[in-house]
Amino acid sequence: MAEVERTERGPQFIIGERVTLRRIERGDLPRIRQWLDDPEVRGMIGATKPMTEEEADAWFDDVTGDPGRAWFVVIRDEDDRVIGEAGLLRLFPEWRTTDMSVIIGEREAWGQGHGTEAGNLLLDYAFDYLGLHRVAIGVVGFHEEALWFWKKLGFKQEGVQRDGYLHDGKFYDFVMMSILEDEWRALRTGAAAASEGEGS
Repeated sequence: MAEVERTERGPQFIIGERVTLRRIERGDLPRIRQWLDDPEVRGMIGATKPMTEEEADAWFDDVTGDPGRAWFVVIRDEDDRVIGEAGLLRLFPEWRTTDMSVIIGEREAWGQGHGTEAGNLLLDYAFDYLGLHRVAIGVVGFHEEALWFWKKLGFKQEGVQRDGYLHDGKFYDFVMMSILEDEWRALRTGAAAASEGEGS
């Protein structure tokens, strides 16, 4: 289970083994804007253009002022470097549901498992601390690595928005995926049992 340090505004830190999720601060915006300057990163997450300083400030105000969002940066513990962002959006406690996002923006941090740990920390928070029942995500259809990533976290495909995304003059599907609380708990229980078996 993730270790959560709470404040009046919700969690300030969600602490894992190799990464920590810290509540986003205005000082993180230059790094986030830098990631969005990368056309490949934009294409993978559905962003259409770089983010101006004014747009970044407005986005930050929206993210931090909206009770339907819980937004964090992903910090790599070994060098205390901000390598990505992750959050819950469209939080609807009445329905016990939310959408989720995980982005590792630093190219040199790709493929090292940091996104997987960040995703697991956020799911831990959603299901164990917020008591949610369902977490959903929409994935750009051509991004096979992202589809594999979300399946690895336990998400299941539940539908397709045909031609829901226009990128570089071509239409692509959006793949809609979700994970339910009982599925998450079964995965976590299985991982814990496997870990105990390796240690015996």
